[in-house]
Amino acid sequence: MKTALGMGWGETECLVEKLLQNEADIIGTTSKPIVATKFTPSPARTTVQSVVEACEKSKERLGVESIDLYQIQMPDIVKPMRFLGFDKTFDEVYWDGLAECYHRGLVKNVGVSNYGPTLVSECHKHLAKRGVPLASNQIAFSLIGRHNGEQETLDRCNELGVKVLAYYPFAMGLLTGKYTSASTGTSADNMVANSLSLSASRRSVFERQDLERYANGDGKLIPKGGVTPLLRTMEKIANIHDVTVAQVALNYIICKGAIPIPGARTAAQYVDNMGALDWRLTEQEIFELENEADDLGFSFDGAGFKRSNAKFVGYGMEKWSLD
Repeated sequence: MKTALGMGWGETECLVEKLLQNEADIIGTTSKPIVATKFTPSPARTTVQSVVEACEKSKERLGVESIDLYQIQMPDIVKPMRFLGFDKTFDEVYWDGLAECYHRGLVKNVGVSNYGPTLVSECHKHLAKRGVPLASNQIAFSLIGRHNGEQETLDRCNELGVKVLAYYPFAMGLLTGKYTSASTGTSADNMVANSLSLSASRRSVFERQDLERYANGDGKLIPKGGVTPLLRTMEKIANIHDVTVAQVALNYIICKGAIPIPGARTAAQYVDNMGALDWRLTEQEIFELENEADDLGFSFDGAGFKRSNAKFVGYGMEKWSLD
């Protein structure tokens, strides 16, 4: 189960605690959930002790003895007073905070999020000096999200032994046909021809506009047809393996050495996600998928205010880069 302090400022951690309690109350349960959460860099968090305190509060809200994975949500980019010259970064302080949490037994593993090759290498080296392994780096990664530093970051993490946790594995639903089809059983052509699912989705107006542009193209930044050519190829490969298009999207990420972290609102979606685990794409199929994705002529970086390289932080959008 993955959550974060910044998601409702602890509210979702409390909800996860209730789910964990419900799980514990089920007689005969043999599986044990793995719990991961994050803290967000902020101007008010500038010491090792502030990281420890944030971790202790998260642990208390989650109701666990030790957090399985504790991550930094992003590089230290929240600088509301930057225009006055107050832009000192505290990344190393946060790394020392993670190490302190690890050595105190508050957490079993530590990780980062949205770190590029340079920063993840520096963090890995810094933590190693404290005797702490860097377990993970959570970044956006998908078939159509590989060209803004994502692939280079994945390669570097694989070299370091840092596991990449890939969010937006479906590119916010685009790689499942979710926003361009009322039925997952339709062909790729029908997916793009029908926008009922997009118009009925829970996305914001801005998100729907961006996803519509990615799905069908606008003839400007996104060529006409949008993701249609890639969906056709994914559908063909899905038929060969007797799986769904969504499972092809997840399996691709697994084959690249990362762990996809897809969302699931329903039991059916959870079951479908699990169907990506017990088979593998061939090298030729991976090559074909990547070529088709590259030929689209665009890269996915999020929709609306939900971006893979930026976060809305109250006073505006702050950006990072995977370099």
